[in-house]
Amino acid sequence: MKYRYSKWDGTQQPFPLDADTVLESISDDLMSHGDLNGALQRLYRWGSQEMPGLDELTRQLQDLRERELSRYDLDSVVEDLKEKLQEVVDTERDGIKERVDQAQRSDGPERKLLEKLAKQRRDQLDRVPDDLGGRVKALKNYEFMVPEAQQKFDELMQKLQQQMLDQMFQGMKESIQRMTSQDLSEVKEMVKALNQMLQDRANGSNPDFKSFMDRFGHMFPPGIENLDQLLEHLQRQMAQMQSLLRSMSPEAREELMRMMDELLQDDSLRLELAKLGAMMEALMPPSDLSERYPFFGEEPTTLQQAMGLMDRLQGIDRLESQLERGSFRLDDVDRGLAEDLLGSDARNSLNQLRRVSELLEKAGYVERRGRGLELTPKGMRQIGKNALKDIFDRLRKTQVGQHQIFQTGVGNEAGDDLKDYEYGDPFLIDMKETLFNSLEREGRGVPLKMDAADFVVRKTDHSSQACTVLMVDMSRSMFLRGCFLAAKKVAMALDALIRSQYPRDKLYIVGFSNQAVELKPDALPQITLNDYVYGTNMQHGFQLARSLLARHRGNKQVIMVTDGEPTAHLDNGRVYFAYPPTFRTIQETLKEVQRCTRDRIVINTFMLERGPYLTEFINRVTKLNKGRAFFVQPERLGEYILVDYVSGRQQRRFNRVS
Repeated sequence: MKYRYSKWDGTQQPFPLDADTVLESISDDLMSHGDLNGALQRLYRWGSQEMPGLDELTRQLQDLRERELSRYDLDSVVEDLKEKLQEVVDTERDGIKERVDQAQRSDGPERKLLEKLAKQRRDQLDRVPDDLGGRVKALKNYEFMVPEAQQKFDELMQKLQQQMLDQMFQGMKESIQRMTSQDLSEVKEMVKALNQMLQDRANGSNPDFKSFMDRFGHMFPPGIENLDQLLEHLQRQMAQMQSLLRSMSPEAREELMRMMDELLQDDSLRLELAKLGAMMEALMPPSDLSERYPFFGEEPTTLQQAMGLMDRLQGIDRLESQLERGSFRLDDVDRGLAEDLLGSDARNSLNQLRRVSELLEKAGYVERRGRGLELTPKGMRQIGKNALKDIFDRLRKTQVGQHQIFQTGVGNEAGDDLKDYEYGDPFLIDMKETLFNSLEREGRGVPLKMDAADFVVRKTDHSSQACTVLMVDMSRSMFLRGCFLAAKKVAMALDALIRSQYPRDKLYIVGFSNQAVELKPDALPQITLNDYVYGTNMQHGFQLARSLLARHRGNKQVIMVTDGEPTAHLDNGRVYFAYPPTFRTIQETLKEVQRCTRDRIVINTFMLERGPYLTEFINRVTKLNKGRAFFVQPERLGEYILVDYVSGRQQRRFNRVS
């Protein structure tokens, strides 16, 4: 056998999910609420031990947002731009000084002219305002003496203009990089054509989107196929600039806005952009993305970094919104965005969640009905097995060394032990041991000669069948005290136990509240509380149990799980309810106990509460019926009932040994 190994890249799944694990993780939720689709939605939301859920990814996003907000000082964008402009001013001053110093070596008329010009320029530089927009405007109108300073200023203005327009129309990088501060004609034509399309839509006509994209499509990222997608893209880009401005202090915001206004020196372009913003706001509601982010860090940032930061924060907001509704619409969560923000583990987690329903369907545990999923009989049986496993897992941890050994005798079921044949034994011969005895006595040779003393047979014992009715209290108090989930798990576990270990036995499940009704094990996961039903009608429960057990012979028993005394009974077919219970209700219930006793039906009761009235009533039931009563905590109910069922069945075998 050959094995191939590859370097870990984050995409591998070392312990892949399987359908059994998924079903086990939603079993308790499903039995508590009876809603498969709701259980799956809560699994998506909260996850499990094997996979993180949407809430965990949301927490990681919130931590990421908090780290970003606590790191940067957004007002430093303005200070950074001021420093860059100050570098231009300092370069100009240093260049002027250097030229004046060189001119002082001569006494020609050029010297006096240069000194006069230098003084004028210094006076102009001294009058440059402190605010960002004022500095840009003053330097735009300033006639530089130093070519290096002129070049620095032009490059800075062009870079800022590129950053601002690229932020508005992301995807235009190539066009903007070729653009000079005097050449905005293509951008202006694009905005004008876009405004015309929006005007056409507002007037009720169909805009020529194809012609627009044929001409200007290179200015936008790929994947935009219609005008709505283009508007959503532009809205998201413009919202980033709005968020940047809103997240600054009022003083810094005003300075940056004045600078941006100065950058768009083309009045016609400024007018077209203003028109675009107004029409987009009219056609599309204001974006929730353009919100204010409360930065409180100290690390400085540039304008370009701040634009990228806005994009990142709005991506966090967008993904968080998708995760909030992801338990209902998992396909809407952008896995690529999750990977960009949180890494490959986040994408793997989303991939796992998307495979959950597929795994359950392929295993045959659920099937699609209409727009939802429903549990199949196979899935219901698997839940019962999971409940049984859960209960017996705890038994192994807490109930060690309590296996009983019983004697064997002549019966009709073969055991594992052997014995020499005696007259009257069932002839369940063990051929291997019988042949060995013959060879040992006669030696090697054919044909084999066999004697009666050579025969070895398997020991046998009698096996009995049991018919059981599990009576489960479905009154309001069972739900409100959190006991009904334990009772449902026990019912499904008993069903799984009997199906797998005692297939000749029969189990019925009866639920009782104001009336009793037979429940099919397959329907147990979907059973939920009926808010409008009151009462604990044990009398009707015992009546129904007797009618079910009357179909069978042999050992019959009722296992009743309840948390309260009877508060209802049937009177001429109508339900009579009273709390505290009346004398009549108690007497009618005890009459049914007597009838069960007459029919040789043993009643074993498991009390989930130790109230004085319940205890007194159960004591009277036990005296009449000679059954047993237990007080147990809900979380240990399964252990007691299953141990009692198994040991009780073994005891019946022991009593029947010949």
